[in-house]
Amino acid sequence: MMEVIAVDIGGTHARFAIAEVKDGHVVRLGEPTTLKTAEHGSLQLAWQAFGRTLGRPLPRMAGIAVASPINDDLIKLTNNPWIIRPRLITERLGVDQWTLINDFGAIGHAVAQLGDDAFLHVCGPEGPLPAKGSLTVCGPGTGLGVAQVFRHARGYNVIETEGGHMDFAPLDGIEDAMLKRLRKTYTRVSAERIASGPGIVPIYETLAEMEGEPVKSRSDRDIWDMAFSGTDSLASAAMDRFCLSLGAIAGDLALAHGPKGVVIAGGLGLRLKDHLISSGFGERFVAKGRFQSLMASVPVKLITHPQPGLYGAAAAFAQEHTA
Repeated sequence: MMEVIAVDIGGTHARFAIAEVKDGHVVRLGEPTTLKTAEHGSLQLAWQAFGRTLGRPLPRMAGIAVASPINDDLIKLTNNPWIIRPRLITERLGVDQWTLINDFGAIGHAVAQLGDDAFLHVCGPEGPLPAKGSLTVCGPGTGLGVAQVFRHARGYNVIETEGGHMDFAPLDGIEDAMLKRLRKTYTRVSAERIASGPGIVPIYETLAEMEGEPVKSRSDRDIWDMAFSGTDSLASAAMDRFCLSLGAIAGDLALAHGPKGVVIAGGLGLRLKDHLISSGFGERFVAKGRFQSLMASVPVKLITHPQPGLYGAAAAFAQEHTA
């Protein structure tokens, strides 16, 4: 058994926890500590602040998930002024072994290692995710994170992707209008311009324009709050439309990866759990023309673990550094 510091760094928060790993798997994930990135000047300073809360020497092994593509030279985090130089991690953090992984790559590891009780059924066949084959992991948050998990007889592999940046493909007149509105700002409109937290804004504004109502400038947070509370009919309609678009996009990703199973993740995905099940997400997911019957055979789940990024960061370390 080894102790590992699990770290999950996003735009607003950095989360830390002590995990125990053995034989390539996570045995236990301790209680997380959440720090605001705006209150610390660097990962090293936040790391030291976490160490002070722990009250004992930190383990010298770490699994670190970051909301950014990974490279060997310089990592600039999305929506976060921190920079990480991988070559300096050993020196700056005082660790002997470490794993650095993209945030949705980490969630892919969590998907691969968590038990069936960590998933809620959304649509498709009932039962667990397949033990072999390709799983698509995607989730709306600040952007649209995407990863692929491939399970095989010797274990599994996680492939970090930038699938959220594929082109958005409208499927009806309302989505045509959404695309037209976004093209006033962006020459190329990616899927995450719609299927992400901020994507609710152009959906809301498009619906307002179609209804002949004044297009009020509102933040995505305000629109989501109105949608979840049911206090604004336009916001509720925008949330319905969001789920439709997310269903279509998740289906496209599954087709690209090999449609065996899909897991929806991300903080917004978890907030939408009741609405996804009752919305048109499932109908849009399977609406792939001649492949509709194939798509109907694909189970779609929602990961419900409260800290999949931390769990996955520890799992990524365990897979890389333990037999």
